[in-house]
Amino acid sequence: MSGSAFPFGSRGAGILLHVSSLPSHWGIGDFGTPALAWIDRLANSGIGWWQFLPLGPPGRGNSPYEPFSTFAINEFFVSPEGLLRDGLLHQAEVVSPALSQTSVDFDRAGELKFGLLTQAHNRFRAGTDELLRREFDAFCASQAHWLDDYALFRALRERHHRADFREWPAELRRREPEALAAARVDLAEAVDRFRFAQFVLDRQQRRMHEYARGKGVRLLGDVPFLVAPNSAEVWAHPELFLLDADSRSTFIAGVPPDYFSADGQLWGNPLYNWAVLRTTGYRWWIDRIGAAIVQVDAVRLDHFRAFAAAWHIPAGSTTARIGEWRPGPGADFFQIAEKELGPLPLIAEDLGLITADVIALRDQFHFPGMRVLQFAFDGDPENPFLPENYPTHVVAYTATHDNNTSRGWYESLPEEARQDLQTYLGHSIDESGEVSWDLIQLAWESRADLAVVPLQDMLNLGAQARMNWPGHALGNWGWEATAEQVSAAALDRLAELTRKAGRSLSH
Repeated sequence: MSGSAFPFGSRGAGILLHVSSLPSHWGIGDFGTPALAWIDRLANSGIGWWQFLPLGPPGRGNSPYEPFSTFAINEFFVSPEGLLRDGLLHQAEVVSPALSQTSVDFDRAGELKFGLLTQAHNRFRAGTDELLRREFDAFCASQAHWLDDYALFRALRERHHRADFREWPAELRRREPEALAAARVDLAEAVDRFRFAQFVLDRQQRRMHEYARGKGVRLLGDVPFLVAPNSAEVWAHPELFLLDADSRSTFIAGVPPDYFSADGQLWGNPLYNWAVLRTTGYRWWIDRIGAAIVQVDAVRLDHFRAFAAAWHIPAGSTTARIGEWRPGPGADFFQIAEKELGPLPLIAEDLGLITADVIALRDQFHFPGMRVLQFAFDGDPENPFLPENYPTHVVAYTATHDNNTSRGWYESLPEEARQDLQTYLGHSIDESGEVSWDLIQLAWESRADLAVVPLQDMLNLGAQARMNWPGHALGNWGWEATAEQVSAAALDRLAELTRKAGRSLSH
């Protein structure tokens, strides 16, 4: 019998906060001091899980769900203090610019972090640290199956002024061997710099993970189902996707009308050629899952339903209303993945239009699903998102990164729906609008094995703190917490509820 390896324990509690949203004077959170201080506060509050969004280098609209590579780590997350620790920077070079901490400054953060990485790479190339050199060489050898293509892709993108690879010269777009060989020689320094950046990021992420383990805090990561159309994977492996001769999608991804949009969601990402992937034993996908579960203790598998069937929208469509469901790899993929990787510590993101085949696939492998309280209060006593209808083997959320904050959600409800919610809760919601804490209490007191709250809900913030608005290409992903919002005092109330609900680390 197949089985999930999810290390829940009997009852757990967690906070959802992306690495980018950690407070930092460098314009964006990172794997160094901001992350370690956050882990300390979780541990001291008895909160055993930290969930974050995908760690890949973001593509369009700064979305972590559209990475330039599914294997690479976002260069913005490099810790200046970590580079200092490894002797790759000098103290005088690690001078924080003290940027505003009200939102992520993607442009300035990128400029600063890539500048530091270039300085560190120059010192590494000129240095005499043989141990670090051997570790770098070993990393490059073990990760060559994706790293070589990624580093060349980024170097070429840099050379071509960030143009989409489908606008590159034909010989590079088509990966003609002579053109690639010439590019590797011509861009050798830039290629080495991108390899080096991934080496130090991997090193820092592993240190962060080890630190969390030492504190008893487990990390919950996220693997996007899709990749960006302008990504190293689509450029290097076009045969794995449904593309035409110019590497443009013949069908694009999305979902039909759902909770979030009356027209559905038109994502625009390429879809997989599962027939080709099957002939490889799903090698690329298994490598992808394997890379993710090394970084963290468990992984949320985004858009799980697409492993049963995915919505295929004809390229050129202006909405997601017209399309067709086409089967995914189903159990065949997960059976092969288990044989190679062992029991899989995966959460199935089973939201949206979920059909019987999706539920059967999830349950066959005993993957926990998700329950989101904002979807619970439609008046149907059989609604699976109501806490009284939860099985134990689920993860309960007040909201996810795709939802409005719970306070923003409540404030947007019509008056009748507000009254229905207050009737369910058995009390009125006062003018402070602390509906977030009503939902947190429901999640924490439920029978769900794990309960998770976005930090924005723990702080009872309004819609201005929303992380993502599905269907809106711009203006997302930029929310950043302040130092006060991630302080020990800010977590006191949740720590007490966690203890009372029997979800504490010390329980």
